[in-house]
Amino acid sequence: MMPKMQNVDLQSPIVDAPTAPGFEAEQIEEQRHAPRWYVIIHNDDVTPFEYVIKVLLQLFLLSEEIAEHIANTAHSEGQAVVVVRPRHEAERLVKVARTRARLDGYPLTFSLEPEPG
Repeated sequence: MMPKMQNVDLQSPIVDAPTAPGFEAEQIEEQRHAPRWYVIIHNDDVTPFEYVIKVLLQLFLLSEEIAEHIANTAHSEGQAVVVVRPRHEAERLVKVARTRARLDGYPLTFSLEPEPG
């Protein structure tokens, strides 16, 4: 037996969606306007290019095309912006990536800079 569907006015521009559990509208609004930070990857002469790609794919969840572009930029210019995130998330990503690289025996380095503006 199919559950009864509510009558929905498909012409109405207003959709009354429930708030996800654990999220308040004020928290979501604060995050939307929170200052953002650049996560920057730095080139070194030890970490293999393939390892850099692997970190960008697995930890930063980038596409292969974007990961290769960022790795090439860091290689040619010395550094490159990986992602732009709220500070808490950016700090977490840098910590995880730095820890992973050290555990794997590489000096791969990341830093944070506030987004201008």
